[in-house]
Amino acid sequence: MTDWVVTSPVRLDMFLSLKEGVKSRASAQKAIKGKRVFVNGKIVAKPSLRLSGGDRVSLLEEERTIDRLFERHSDLQLDVLYEDDACLVIDKPRGVAVHPGAGMKIGETTVLSALTNLFSKRSLPFSESEVLVHRLDKDTTGCLIAAKNPEAHLKLQQQFLNRTIEKKYLALVAGIPSPAAAIIDADIGRHTGNRTKMSVVQATKSRYARTTYRMIASSQGVALLALDLHTGRTHQIRVHLKAIGNPVLGDRKYGDSGVSVLNKKFGIDFLCLHAWRLKFRSPTGNDVTVKSPVPKEFMGLISKLGMSVKLPG
Repeated sequence: MTDWVVTSPVRLDMFLSLKEGVKSRASAQKAIKGKRVFVNGKIVAKPSLRLSGGDRVSLLEEERTIDRLFERHSDLQLDVLYEDDACLVIDKPRGVAVHPGAGMKIGETTVLSALTNLFSKRSLPFSESEVLVHRLDKDTTGCLIAAKNPEAHLKLQQQFLNRTIEKKYLALVAGIPSPAAAIIDADIGRHTGNRTKMSVVQATKSRYARTTYRMIASSQGVALLALDLHTGRTHQIRVHLKAIGNPVLGDRKYGDSGVSVLNKKFGIDFLCLHAWRLKFRSPTGNDVTVKSPVPKEFMGLISKLGMSVKLPG
């Protein structure tokens, strides 16, 4: 999901045609007619709709065909944390990409490919473009929602768009943040010097991003944080924590020399970031709270650091 804020009156299709990732006005019209465009949280199907300053326009990712990177079936077994008639929440394992992407090996297992087995066992139709509702980084663990049908997919996507889903993470970081609790409001964009990274500085086409953190415990130059993700930018938590000088332990992409020292000192070889809790409304109408068990290696590191921890509710 990509979104923008309108600054001056303009036709919807013209507005979209000028945005990165939209090739032409015809492509914009196709996306609108394909019900992939939202204005202020509602689907619109009229290319000529007149936008006003302050309107928020959002675009769902284009349907992707299954290419040779995508294996239709996988031996990966996914643990289901919650399930109803409309959706399920799986416990994403570490080291598995959510979907195929550039740089992956041919036939590499993804969460998307593993979901085919899970859906097959439940005799559910599977559409790769209408299952995943959001994403987690490859090395992040924890709660991930999947929709069981197109209608549920749209309703859940709207909740992410409207920012009504509560997403709480746990992270072990280098250094002790000051203050101990704060809101990080810092736009994020693609790094100008490294296109595989995101940044709050030296970035192009930055977009609004907000993260709240609170320190739970600290020991030996390491802090355990509980974080609320209010927006969903690529690598958001990792980029924001780097920006305040407290990068996530085990982060090879955004870590600094301090992270390297601590990784070596405590034998850390994994990203210390966990999608711990989700609160959302299922398309069935139920209010749902789901927690993912904190991985053993994460808890083991907390114990090694000598932290006395009571996790937040």
